[in-house]
Amino acid sequence: MLANKKEFFSGVGLMVAFLVVLVIMFSPVFGGQNGLNYLDGLYNSISKGSAYYIPDLKIKAAKQSGNAITASVVMKDEKQAMETAPLFLKSGVMVNVTGSEIKVSGDLGSILTNCLEDSDQMFNNKGEAVKDKYKMDERLSMYNWWMALKALTKDLNKQKKFAETKFIGDINKRAVECSYNYYKVIPENISAKWGLVVFSLVFYVVYTMWYGFAILFMFEGWGLKLEH
Repeated sequence: MLANKKEFFSGVGLMVAFLVVLVIMFSPVFGGQNGLNYLDGLYNSISKGSAYYIPDLKIKAAKQSGNAITASVVMKDEKQAMETAPLFLKSGVMVNVTGSEIKVSGDLGSILTNCLEDSDQMFNNKGEAVKDKYKMDERLSMYNWWMALKALTKDLNKQKKFAETKFIGDINKRAVECSYNYYKVIPENISAKWGLVVFSLVFYVVYTMWYGFAILFMFEGWGLKLEH
């Protein structure tokens, strides 16, 4: 027996409407995408415009020119070491590969500048240039850069080159990672999409409350109440 039929069926109506909207959101009606994928792409596009740190990093990398290093870069396995060696060779440093270990000797500034050039190409969706440069998939090249810089940081830390490793970490996070994650994303200016952004944020709040009130009305209409 329902305690309040009007309230109960109001809750049912809200829940049905909630589920209808949910089905629409998960249908490919937003330019061939569902609503979640569309909004995810939109926010990625907007955030990409504010994540371009590479020009500033290039200026700082130039200051490392003349900083000669000798380091052991240990990769995951021999295959990855062979794939990674060309990254250092194109940087103009000496390279010797033994198993999964790459012995690197040369100018740190040249290594970092080359890495940033590749990151810049990827960030600007020009992956073909990176692919042609190393004769391998451009995403694989950037992944190997990320792994190589981590391994290089580990060895330079042992040499107490902490200023260098901090900067290398910045490049890995703000250039290599960003260029990999934002590859093929078309940047958008938030000013051109502000209406849609505001709508999506308001909709998220309203839609969450919508579900909550549907549950509340159905339970209260059914006769379930919280008691102290």
